[in-house]
Amino acid sequence: MGKALEGIRVIDMTHDQAGPSCTQMLAWLGAEVIKVEMADGIGDRARWLRRDDPNLDSYFFLLLNNNKKSITLNLRDPKGKELFKTLIKDADIMAENRGPGAMDRLGLGYEDLKAINPRLIYAAVKGFGSYGPYSDYKCFEPVAQATSGALSCTGFDDRPPAVLGANVGDSGTGMHTVIGILAALVQRNVSNEGQLVEVAMQEAVLNLTRVRFTGTLTDGSAEPRQTSHEGRRPGSVGGLFVCAPGGPNDYVYLMLPPDNPGMFPLAMDAMSRSDLIEDERFSTPESRTANAVELGKIIEKWIAQRDKRTVMSTFAAAGVPCGAVYDTSEVMDDPHLRERETITEIKHPTRDTYPMIGSPVRLSASSVEVTRAPLYGEHSDEIFSTLGGLSQADILELRNAKVII
Repeated sequence: MGKALEGIRVIDMTHDQAGPSCTQMLAWLGAEVIKVEMADGIGDRARWLRRDDPNLDSYFFLLLNNNKKSITLNLRDPKGKELFKTLIKDADIMAENRGPGAMDRLGLGYEDLKAINPRLIYAAVKGFGSYGPYSDYKCFEPVAQATSGALSCTGFDDRPPAVLGANVGDSGTGMHTVIGILAALVQRNVSNEGQLVEVAMQEAVLNLTRVRFTGTLTDGSAEPRQTSHEGRRPGSVGGLFVCAPGGPNDYVYLMLPPDNPGMFPLAMDAMSRSDLIEDERFSTPESRTANAVELGKIIEKWIAQRDKRTVMSTFAAAGVPCGAVYDTSEVMDDPHLRERETITEIKHPTRDTYPMIGSPVRLSASSVEVTRAPLYGEHSDEIFSTLGGLSQADILELRNAKVII
């Protein structure tokens, strides 16, 4: 069988992270994704964000633009705009995460493109959506976390809120947009019409934070931040534990939730402390809650004598949820992710070979491959000659006029 989204063409007007994470997932699933970059010699600014070499595309860009093609267009030039509209005629999806009103000011908003291609699915990633009091406000990762409630309940109660290291605002919004696009594709099979798919970053992070609103709905209170160094709540034994040799990420997160009492005897057996199972201090969920500090010290002492991988494998093999705190370099070398090819080696014409993070989605009837991100404007000639219907003379003329690069 072919790819899951084979035959689906995406015109990708996204940049930075939220939009590109969406279109990269579509590309992983087999769609032809044509990334349109400004013909200004720079393109997607992600190419130079956190750049380690001024002559190479940054890894920031490479991580978000696998499996795509790149063309350049000056959309402020009438010829560039018309060429863009030509590409839209046979496209299935157009995705953008431009600032508020930017596409409308170019004459390339949803209504403009719908008139050209009624079957087009127009995906818009916005900070706060296209209407509402905040709709004209710009939004980035920390802003989305702040205004969704996520930031307020992350960190410690005696310190300022902490921004999550995971990009739930950017990539989280991108994945929500993928869901909307796929739903619109299914509906188009019935209606034969496209539609606007809009995802606001604030709302996507709110969706990911929803369980933290349990207390608010119960009694109207605000959800507190985590309150202990170990990351454990009062009465709970699970949380972060220090492992040997005590480096900055030598921790495991062990889960022994009070509402799942079956975990406790499994953990004690794993520690060769089955004597504690019938100990009256710990024999019931209530007694363990009452004596959580004492039990925690026993577990801490056992864990502190072992490295994090040993602790993780010991508890996990016994059926107790436990995860070692891997730093980013350890994740890149993780044998589990390597065997599953979630971390895979990529060959690049300017970067040589490097490890790349691949798709988290697996399909049994469709392989999900990872190919390198495109060079700036690498596919301009190919796309403009095949989809744009231009001759080599036409392309040269546009290049000379700085409509394309």
